[in-house]
Amino acid sequence: MATIALFGTDDFSLPASLQEAVENGEVFTRAWVVELILDLLGYSPDRDLCDLKLVEPACGAGAFLGVVASRISASCRLHGRPVTDAVDAVRAFDLLDHNVELSRALVRRTLQDDGWAQRDAGRVATAWVRQGDYLLQTDAEHRADYVVGNPPYIRLEDVPDDRMAAYRDACSTMGGRADIYVGFYEVALRSLTPGGQLGFICADRWMRNQYGRRLRHLVTSDFSMDLALVMHEVDAFDEQVSAYPAITVISNRRQGVAVAADTTRSFGAEQARDFAAWYAADGPASAATDAYQAARMPHWFPGEDSWPAASPARLAVLDDLTERFRPLEDIGTGTRVGIGIATGADKVFLTQDENLVEDDRLLPMAMVRDTTSGTLDWTGTYLVNPWTADGQLVDLAEYPRLARHFEKHGEALRKRYVAVKQPQRWYKTIDKVDHRLTRRQKLLFPDMKLRIHPVLDEGGLYPHHNLYFIVSDAWDMRVLGGLLLSKVAEAFVDAYAVKMRGGTLRFQAQYLRKIRVPDPGSIDESDREALAQAFDRRDVKAATAAALRVYGLTALPD
Repeated sequence: MATIALFGTDDFSLPASLQEAVENGEVFTRAWVVELILDLLGYSPDRDLCDLKLVEPACGAGAFLGVVASRISASCRLHGRPVTDAVDAVRAFDLLDHNVELSRALVRRTLQDDGWAQRDAGRVATAWVRQGDYLLQTDAEHRADYVVGNPPYIRLEDVPDDRMAAYRDACSTMGGRADIYVGFYEVALRSLTPGGQLGFICADRWMRNQYGRRLRHLVTSDFSMDLALVMHEVDAFDEQVSAYPAITVISNRRQGVAVAADTTRSFGAEQARDFAAWYAADGPASAATDAYQAARMPHWFPGEDSWPAASPARLAVLDDLTERFRPLEDIGTGTRVGIGIATGADKVFLTQDENLVEDDRLLPMAMVRDTTSGTLDWTGTYLVNPWTADGQLVDLAEYPRLARHFEKHGEALRKRYVAVKQPQRWYKTIDKVDHRLTRRQKLLFPDMKLRIHPVLDEGGLYPHHNLYFIVSDAWDMRVLGGLLLSKVAEAFVDAYAVKMRGGTLRFQAQYLRKIRVPDPGSIDESDREALAQAFDRRDVKAATAAALRVYGLTALPD
């Protein structure tokens, strides 16, 4: 299969514009890629394939079916069975009449060329390929030992409203601005028999984007993510398309060993056979050639959060560290990750005028620009603070200068969403001020930076919302700062974070929380001193060397 298609109505009569979109969206998978997927699944002629059921959700002109037919034909010969025993071995669906006919013709021709009678080949082809919407078939039509193909890749909102509603009703993972292929993954996974396998070549964006969250949760909760083979630079299709494809193999069983792999432009049919042999063998934990890199891991990354993206060797290291060490944010050490205050109106709430309001209504603020050098260099910004020490809004009657300032900007403040929602609290900031945070030592992280950039605030400043912070009850903050300055800590953020133009990373709380760290008490004195000194000197190389020792690593792979 290889159709990137739009799906129409129950009677399969598509509007002309959608018909054109379907036809123009057809992209056919190269035969060697189909061979690779089937090899990875172990769908080979030495097995009695007549007794297994393979489903293809959107067959297009038959790119997958031609290869499947050849393998079933060989299996029938090997096991002494007539080809008509395979009438129930395959079910393939497509919405377009001409695709159904093309696929049936290809299956017939393949079987006849292999010596089977025309009548028998025609019977098999007719039974295998059906016109229909895979996402809305009955459960009986879905049950499968294998589901293979290249599911449609199109935005859900581009589907007619009635069809979109039906898809959302049928597929709980298709939330938000999901792509159609998310539903194909869900329906295929739920259709697998115990031990059954899914083998798709598809865009890999669902592994990291927000719209893939529910699907990631489904996979990690109920299935085994066996393989993610990234093929971004490979000519996997007969036409050049920018689909960021990856082959995924997922099994209906408890999570087992997982393989992460990446390819280069030189990955082709010969290299695919070599990779499939390595994948199937109980052999080396990693492989590296000019065409691909791969690594076996004890399990896949848990949960519904974005899955990491890095070289297979680095993913294996991150998986190992995730298994052996505790999260940075940890109740046991009292370590917390947070974000600075959002005001909803910085032009009103931030000032460098020390005489603007009453002295005790000015709270010194740490800004991104104060962290540029690597040491905190306060440039004199204050928060015009409407909060008392116990978290209540001040009574403006007690602060006439503060009241005049807020009333001067009253129109703008009252238009904010937080003020419309609570009109009597119109002068509040979006976030409350936690005055205890001001007094604490904390590591500050600018939101956007090319490299990880922890900066120590000894206490006295409150962070702005473009700064994330870390506080801890157990860590020496210089030692932790050295650990977080290292390339090891940065590798976690680099693998999980959304990258901006030019490679800029987002050091947001959800990514900082992915970092794993040792128990602070387990670090020996010499490494503690090395980390602290490296932090003071902003020496990334020294910090990394010490961090590698602490984590028990000899090197951090690229």
